[in-house]
Amino acid sequence: MAGMTLIKPKPRDLGDGFVVRRALPVLEARHVGPFIFLDEMGPVTFAPGQGLDVRPHPHIGLATVTYLFDGAIEHRDSLGTVLVIRPGDVNWMTAGRGIVHSERSPQPRNGGALHGIQFWVALPAADEEAAPAFIHTPARDLPMREAEGLRVRVICGALGALVSPVATFAPMIYLDLGFDSAGEHRFATAAYDEQAVYVVSGAARVDGVAVAAGELLLLGANAAPTMIVREPTRAILFGGQAPDGPRKLVWNFVSSRPERIEQAKADWAGQTMGRVPGETEFIPFP
Repeated sequence: MAGMTLIKPKPRDLGDGFVVRRALPVLEARHVGPFIFLDEMGPVTFAPGQGLDVRPHPHIGLATVTYLFDGAIEHRDSLGTVLVIRPGDVNWMTAGRGIVHSERSPQPRNGGALHGIQFWVALPAADEEAAPAFIHTPARDLPMREAEGLRVRVICGALGALVSPVATFAPMIYLDLGFDSAGEHRFATAAYDEQAVYVVSGAARVDGVAVAAGELLLLGANAAPTMIVREPTRAILFGGQAPDGPRKLVWNFVSSRPERIEQAKADWAGQTMGRVPGETEFIPFP
């Protein structure tokens, strides 16, 4: 296990039975490549009339990357975007100099499942003040390979000839791995500074280390991990180049400059960062 670290994040109930596992940042790792935040959302089954209700809130200096296994989320933002993400789609939202968005279960709320992953990606220092943007890529446009009981979908980056159309600010890899049957598979990704595997369901041995559902294994640099599974399993493999310098993360704000965080706090307190059209609620700075 030399050079590898197993992390066991604890689940947190955010109310109404909605559970997240925050695997990044943790004491053992502030980031994996440019990925500085990882929440597994759910799985949860909402009763009729209930659902996700994340009121408008701001971001700077990062990109959010949302990917669902089950259910749906309606995204609204201060650019005027209104879009429902469904399983297999990817939402890439560049906050840059500032964006405000909400995330809610779509209407009508008939109940049902919700399960997915949300990452935050630190932008390179030169792009921290980029113009905010939102790009939705439907599942049909993401390359996928199925063979020998394994489905690989490339969300970001490339795996061999499979190249995701999702534009990123720095080299990275993000794969959705679905193992339908027992087997052994090696993933020859590019030479990245840092990589990790997060097991969503089932279990796997990754380079000899047992990783259960809800656990994160840090792989280190230049990894080409071998995964052995004995049961149906779903996992994500991700990583990339480390950020080009330290990042400060305070609430929903990320920056290489501490003074920029303070400015963002003041801007949000003064409600000058923009509004989500049609919404009057907002989450205050804690």
